[in-house]
Amino acid sequence: MAVIEVNDVQKKFKMFFDKGQSLKEKLLFQNRNRYEARWVLKGISFNVEKGEAVGLIGENGSGKSTLLKLMTKIMYPDQGSITIQGRVSSLIELGAGFHPDMSGRENIYTNASIFGLTHREIDARIDDIIEFSELREFIDNPVRTYSSGMYMRLAFSVAIHVDADVLLVDEILAVGDASFQAKCFNKMREIKASGETIVIVSHALGQIEQICDRSIWIKDGVIHSIGKPYEVHPAYMEFMGEKNRPPQPSELAPAAASAEEGAGNTGSASQPQQKNRWGNQDVEITDVSLLNAAGNPSAIFKTGEPMRILIRYAVHSTVNNPVVGVGFFRNDGVHCYGTNTQIDRVSTPAMDRDGCVTFDVNKNNLLEGEYLLDVAIQAEDGFSYDYIRGVSRFRMYAVASDIGVVRLDHTWHFDR
Repeated sequence: MAVIEVNDVQKKFKMFFDKGQSLKEKLLFQNRNRYEARWVLKGISFNVEKGEAVGLIGENGSGKSTLLKLMTKIMYPDQGSITIQGRVSSLIELGAGFHPDMSGRENIYTNASIFGLTHREIDARIDDIIEFSELREFIDNPVRTYSSGMYMRLAFSVAIHVDADVLLVDEILAVGDASFQAKCFNKMREIKASGETIVIVSHALGQIEQICDRSIWIKDGVIHSIGKPYEVHPAYMEFMGEKNRPPQPSELAPAAASAEEGAGNTGSASQPQQKNRWGNQDVEITDVSLLNAAGNPSAIFKTGEPMRILIRYAVHSTVNNPVVGVGFFRNDGVHCYGTNTQIDRVSTPAMDRDGCVTFDVNKNNLLEGEYLLDVAIQAEDGFSYDYIRGVSRFRMYAVASDIGVVRLDHTWHFDR
């Protein structure tokens, strides 16, 4: 049975070029009130069954948060209809009903009543709400004395104890510190297991994959694809990876130094070309490609599967005993792994003509997240012929729910 029915929903907003703020400005400078009508949603239709969890994904501005607000009736569609059966609890604007001069306890009663609970129902739940929020010693203080994290924890705790039939969530699972975030995520799993219908908007694809039965990719105001998260997410990550792809070496500005200048360089100092690239260009990296298990270029890889890196180079001056290196960095700067032919004791031929180096990762065990790749060709003493930082960006996704940076091959054994 469909609990949520979204039928041909369309929504537009007026986008003003320069809007007068006061009545005087609006009367005197009427030409400032020019605007264009921009359709954010252009005909969205789908159903959500009872007990199903659905994730809405898409780049910023695609219309997913607008759709969620339409479901809560914060705003209404210009065309189409949305029908929801049962009590709705929303985690969109946390604490929207809180009064700063009222205590946390008083705000629990006010906020929970907005969700439709009676005074008696709130009485029965208030101890659980306070306990989950971890704010018992502050619960009778005015919420204006709360930190932003405390404020959000109380609001989250109220919303998840409403016992609603439908829960609408918009990018709020990063509430409080790390331990409280884990607590919230586990609570969401409990809510899902209890049979509550859930719709989540999130950029954290891993969270959606662990909670949701389906993902809906909204692109430019329309549904691009609907399916199981592991079917939809790789294509979405491929799209985002290509969109956010940093310039490849072949697209970067040519080296400032000519081949003749490179040949005459004594090696006392490298010639930096730009902030993410340096070296004297005796050997120039011209292209870096990432290939998946099928041998096709890709920016999306699954934990445990192979990856091949192709590094093509052009030789401007012969180099003997070159050292070729790679480095893997998470997008928050964590150095996950690095090696080179010198560390691995690989004998490298002289680079006296253009060629290609292949680096095979037989089993890429990096866990889910975005990563950047550094590549370099250097001399044995560390002098750079060409070093490019963040030359490629790729995304890892995993079926398992391991925590950390890398999955370690392991087994469990019990003696009884």
